[in-house]
Amino acid sequence: MSTPEQITDAVAYHGEGPCWSETWGGLRWVDMLAGDLLTLRADGGVDRLHVGDVAAFVRPRSRGGYVVGLERGLGLADAADEPATPLPEMWSDPGVRMNEGGCDPAGNLYAGSMPYDRTPGGARLYRITPAGDVSVVLPAVTTSNGIDFSPDGTRAYYNDTATGGTDVFDVTDGELVNRRLFHSADDGRADGLCVDSAGNVWVALNRVGRVRLYSPEAEILEEVELPVRLVTACTLGGEDGKDLFITTSREKLEDPEPQAGALFRLRVDVPGRPVLPYAG
Repeated sequence: MSTPEQITDAVAYHGEGPCWSETWGGLRWVDMLAGDLLTLRADGGVDRLHVGDVAAFVRPRSRGGYVVGLERGLGLADAADEPATPLPEMWSDPGVRMNEGGCDPAGNLYAGSMPYDRTPGGARLYRITPAGDVSVVLPAVTTSNGIDFSPDGTRAYYNDTATGGTDVFDVTDGELVNRRLFHSADDGRADGLCVDSAGNVWVALNRVGRVRLYSPEAEILEEVELPVRLVTACTLGGEDGKDLFITTSREKLEDPEPQAGALFRLRVDVPGRPVLPYAG
């Protein structure tokens, strides 16, 4: 079992959503409930950019800048270092917040929500087109997490964390169809995920301090153990795409580990792919 290195202090209360993009200089992730975007500097320091009450996820835009998940909708920025301009809220219920997002090869953004009290079925997965049109893909999820696509665009992997595993969809004519269980999370809770250039799937297993690598056939290829329980998400990046970055949290822990909230890194064999940007 591999052990990653800690590369920052415990800088986040609830670190989430790591994303590598050269457009903002490398790795960016969120301190979600602080409403901050965090950017890793070359010297190992961390820059903060406050964007709202919640910063749920961040993705580059194909035209430059970024899209960020805010508490009840999205924000857009034209440059990497600018605060985002909020778009109209996607819902009004203060008991539901945005949680995670990712883009498909066509430049659509998939963004999912979660109830603060984790009411079963109280959230949705939305698709936002480059033109800004919003539709509901899944009408009843609990904790929407970790969506990414296979290198050929024919599969989408998705975690509704409360279900206890990772699901896979077929992508047909741009639609997500034939949802089915890809692999159980066993004793963990499937949180963030990413797909590498060979189609393998890295899944963060929250509460048990691990990240697991699956083949496209759902075989377990590797497990990574961390010194913290709340492992939240992972992404691939670095100059050669072989750095696996892992975010962690200390949210609501009465006795958090000293490293909880730090960023970790592990060198892996198979590189990732350039992040899919939002075309809006």
